[in-house]
Amino acid sequence: MHLFQERNIGLKQNKMKMKTLAKNKTLIISIIAIATLTLLSGCAKKEVVDACLTGHTYGFWGGLLHGIIAPIDFIISLFREDVTMYAQNNNGAWYALGFLIGSGGWGFFGGAGAKRCKSSKETC
Repeated sequence: MHLFQERNIGLKQNKMKMKTLAKNKTLIISIIAIATLTLLSGCAKKEVVDACLTGHTYGFWGGLLHGIIAPIDFIISLFREDVTMYAQNNNGAWYALGFLIGSGGWGFFGGAGAKRCKSSKETC
């Protein structure tokens, strides 16, 4: 009886070792894939954007407006190449914050209408 129990314990330990090796193998493959993508993206062609950075610099309020009209800009940008959703000539973080709030990225303007009913008797 003890021999069978010892074999069973040995099998369980082998299964645990195999699971650990599988997890480590997945981790190593993921690290290699990320390193490869990082290395290859460093070879990408850089685009000169100096011509885009002339004129008015958009800040928070410009980002807010562009975020609000982003769905319309997206549809138009599918058909016209001169329309973009995001202004290239912006002041950085303030523009990005305005764009995020305007587009509803944090749920400021659209989350209140998405109520969930707790019971089937309740009307939404």
